[in-house]
Amino acid sequence: MLGLGSALWQRLRQRWLLHRIELPEFAFLLDPAPPGEWVSLDCETTGLKVGIDEIVSIGAVRIVGNRIVASERFEVLVRPKGKVSVQSIRIHRLREKDVAQGVPVDSAVKQLLHFIGSRPLVGYYLEFDVAMLNRVVRPMLGWGLPQPKIEVSALYHRYKMSQLNGEQRHTPPEIDLRLLSLMNDLDLPLREAHDPVNDAIMAALAFIKLRQLLSL
Repeated sequence: MLGLGSALWQRLRQRWLLHRIELPEFAFLLDPAPPGEWVSLDCETTGLKVGIDEIVSIGAVRIVGNRIVASERFEVLVRPKGKVSVQSIRIHRLREKDVAQGVPVDSAVKQLLHFIGSRPLVGYYLEFDVAMLNRVVRPMLGWGLPQPKIEVSALYHRYKMSQLNGEQRHTPPEIDLRLLSLMNDLDLPLREAHDPVNDAIMAALAFIKLRQLLSL
């Protein structure tokens, strides 16, 4: 439950964002989130440089309670303005002729915003995905994605730390936060990586399991 100060800050922030919004039709992003719902998302890009590289595909799934709503998935190819490097093709397997069939990034992000609504965002390496999306969202709306963000690797780190005794916490071991290691340790099924929907589903599975383990 939010304290009075936090609740007031949230109301003031919402008013400020509404005042600055460039496209009022997206004001729904600031509505109260549906209880017990989240959206897990992932972006595939031409590289890992936020200021230079581009999005080539976006995948997302809705989470309701402890269930992934697989029938309500979001998946879109994005047509970049620049070239797709050989190195990035090796990772996400999307060739230039594949992404040439995609939609402009502004259109893709608008579709994604309607899919997300006001639900909190879940992801693995989510900070990068949000930064890439905000390159489009900020000029479009006047501010970045306003939803709460939940990083799966941070939840996993919290869980692993909770398993340590007092002496171990004083000098904690290095915790392997790689997605493959995390999924294996949580005994969760793996899907083919670097497909945005598959990556979003794996992050969602880990989120659901960690919520249970941490009693969140």
